Amino acid sequence: MRVLVDENIPRIRLGRLWRLVTKEKRVLITTDKGFTEYRGTSHYGILIVRLRQPDRMKIHASVLHAVERFDESQWPGLLVVVRDNAMSMSRAGGPIEKEG
Repeated sequence: MRVLVDENIPRIRLGRLWRLVTKEKRVLITTDKGFTEYRGTSHYGILIVRLRQPDRMKIHASVLHAVERFDESQWPGLLVVVRDNAMSMSRAGGPIEKEG
């Protein structure tokens, strides 16, 4: 699985980053909820981490939990939002399920 992690670098704009992950067929891992606007478009996977008090260890644990939850073949078209006590998943057709 090819991944691109968005470190919220201000000089990289949302559209530019989106074109990059699409062109390179990568799963996008980010804390930027703005990428939910792409849920209805074709993509290779989006993982958004939305924690109340994020730190490096909490983000790392959340990403690992989500990545281990799905097989590589399941990521194309999948949007996963990880919160403190829940995980929601959706595809272009609507929500899949919610854990938590």
